[in-house]
Amino acid sequence: QRSTLEKENISGNSHLMMLKSDCLVKAEKEPILSSFLYASVLSHDCLERALSFVLANRLEDPTLLATQLIDIFNDVMMNDVDIRRSIRLDAQAFKGRDPSCAQYSWALLYLKGYHSLQSYRIAHVLWNQGRKVLALALQSRISEVFAVDIHPAAKIGEGILLDHGTGLVIGETAVVGNWVSLMQGVTLGGTGKEHGDRHPKIGQGALLGAGATILGNITVGEGAMIAAGSLVLKHVPPHSMAVGNPAKVVGYTEKEDPSLTMKHDARRDYFEHVAGSFPDSRSNGEFYRY
Repeated sequence: QRSTLEKENISGNSHLMMLKSDCLVKAEKEPILSSFLYASVLSHDCLERALSFVLANRLEDPTLLATQLIDIFNDVMMNDVDIRRSIRLDAQAFKGRDPSCAQYSWALLYLKGYHSLQSYRIAHVLWNQGRKVLALALQSRISEVFAVDIHPAAKIGEGILLDHGTGLVIGETAVVGNWVSLMQGVTLGGTGKEHGDRHPKIGQGALLGAGATILGNITVGEGAMIAAGSLVLKHVPPHSMAVGNPAKVVGYTEKEDPSLTMKHDARRDYFEHVAGSFPDSRSNGEFYRY
């Protein structure tokens, strides 16, 4: 699942051609949507411009006009190679891990988890460019429209799935590794009111179940699975399953990352397998690529 789009030349339009072919079929079947499909996908010469149009028209308000947002989004995405790669790898994650997302066009056109994630990526670039007021304005609008609140300073890798997205909160100093899957209602929050590094670090390939709350500057190891509704206050070893309130490690996951299989269970007995130490994990602490 990781290799298909990694090998794709991100400057090419193969992904866009698939989207256009799909949208042409949809326009024929649903003529009432033909204008929408033309404006959103068929009229554009690259995926980045199509995505800019879709996001701008979702996020516009009397202060942030769609035409202004399109210019801002195009400028960011056309000049940032990391975002250009990430929007494709994220689309692959949605199609590959969410059974209800049968086609890439569904993610681009309709899934607010995908929309909110790509909107965050733009805000993150703006934040790093020193345009913090605009980044915060986007964060506010993203939260209002999509019910997803991701601080633009947070660091999120690629190949990410935000399934449903509703109620997701990711704090300022949180780090989310590559290939992570997050279900609805997940909170990566801080404790207390101190400044500085105060939010969780999620290793690559982890799966965070619906309503999971992870608080403080703690580490969820790569390939770990946090069960739905769990409250995590301590470090979670790699490839383990944590359950409960407060969460405790109850088992170990399969070798394949749970974020890819989307299996919410443990397969190895906790008492027969000891977790590897954090420094020896595959990511070596490098949770996020860029």
